[in-house]
Amino acid sequence: MQPNSTLSIGFVASGAPEARASLERLRARYNGVDPEEADVIVALGGDGLMLQTLHRFMGRNKPIYGMHRGSVGFLMNDYSEDDLIVRLQSAMRSIIHPLLMRATDRNGVVTTAHAINEVSLLRQTHQAAKLRISVDGKVRMEELTADGVLVATPAGSTAYNLSAHGPILPLSAQLLALTPLAPFRPRRWRGALLPSHARIAIEVLEPDKRPVAAVADGREVRHVQRVEVRQDESVELVLLHDPGHGLDERILREQFGY
Repeated sequence: MQPNSTLSIGFVASGAPEARASLERLRARYNGVDPEEADVIVALGGDGLMLQTLHRFMGRNKPIYGMHRGSVGFLMNDYSEDDLIVRLQSAMRSIIHPLLMRATDRNGVVTTAHAINEVSLLRQTHQAAKLRISVDGKVRMEELTADGVLVATPAGSTAYNLSAHGPILPLSAQLLALTPLAPFRPRRWRGALLPSHARIAIEVLEPDKRPVAAVADGREVRHVQRVEVRQDESVELVLLHDPGHGLDERILREQFGY
């Protein structure tokens, strides 16, 4: 297929020099258009850029194809400047739904934000956080003393969740991972697997003495008193991957250490 295909491509890149150089070459070679008007977005960078791009075009129904020109590239395809249109048209689609966080701070201000990887609650001071966890309106843990806790999607289960010894979830699993961060009490609790439709509420106990921040991907809210998390089924994000290298395959490889 020739580069004059009717498929319009918008290119975005991280600030890394190699990514910016690739952006200029690919934009010229494939007649790149304004990303806002494109049929498909090609993101040049690492996983950080991919998350930024997914947030930027959330709700716009634009498929996003990443090529690795950064440091961490779990969500990205291998970089090549050849046959890009053929690769785009033969790519596998992965549909993911983000989390929706609703955080209420000590002044009663409510902040909502989407998270593609995870929503995390983290202690703000040297003192451990004390948290009460409810699922679908029922208290499941009266008090968790820990550095914090996070809720991860399958797509995000190989990120912060994995570093906190949380489970890796296949992309097709209708599950969320609830994972403690350095738990002190109950000491042996390692978290829980919850159905994707679960509504999770986390209350901060002793918020003045033990302040806690909530983070949805990169969006932080400090001094929270209550955080509610659920999967937002109304939003679909489409990632494109080369055949044989989709997210399901990457997550499976991660479980076997390669």
